[in-house]
Amino acid sequence: MSVFMRRARLDDVAPIMTLERATFANDAWSEQMMRAEIEGEHGYYLVAVDEDAENPDERLLGYAGLYAPAGTGDADVQTIAVAPFTRGIGLGRGLMHALITHARRMRVARVFLEVRADNPIAKALYDSLGFVEIGVRRGYYQPDGVDAIAMRLDVPEAVTRPAASDAPTARRQVPGTATTPARGIRPSSTGETA
Repeated sequence: MSVFMRRARLDDVAPIMTLERATFANDAWSEQMMRAEIEGEHGYYLVAVDEDAENPDERLLGYAGLYAPAGTGDADVQTIAVAPFTRGIGLGRGLMHALITHARRMRVARVFLEVRADNPIAKALYDSLGFVEIGVRRGYYQPDGVDAIAMRLDVPEAVTRPAASDAPTARRQVPGTATTPARGIRPSSTGETA
C-alpha cells in the first residue's frame, strides 16, 4: 500500500461519502454539505489515497477537513475518517499532522474539535497530539444522544534547525561527544556519525 495525501477535489466526493456513511452511520453529513465544505473558501480538505490499489473501493484510505477563516486565529477540525482496513497504521495521525501544519501556515493560534465521548481511540489520538479537553456538549451527536468532548490545541511553533550563525564559535572537542565522534565511529559524508 502506498499512501499519497493531496487536497480533496469534487471528484473525490463520491468515495468520501461512501466512507462517511460507513464511518458515521447515524450522523453522516449529506453529500451537499460535504461538497460545500470542499468547495468552501475557508475549507482545507485532504484525502489520503492509494492510486495503485487494484480494488477501486480501496483507493480512498481516509480524509480530513479543517475550517480556517483567514485572519481569525482559530480553526476547527470538521471531520476525519480512515477506512477500516487502514486503521492502526498511523493514517489518522498523519492526516491530523497535515491539518495542524496547514493551520500553522495560516497563522492559526488555536485548533478546536469535538470528539464523541464513546470514541476512546480518537480521544487518545487527540490527547497525544496535545489537544486538551475544554468542555462537554451534552447529547451533541444525534440521533444517538452521545456527548461531544470539546478539545483545543494551542498550535505550537514550527520546529526549525538553528542557523549556522547561531552555532558556538569555539568549542573544545572532546572525543566521544556530540561535536567529535568517538573512536571507531566514522563520520558519514553528511557529517553525521554512522
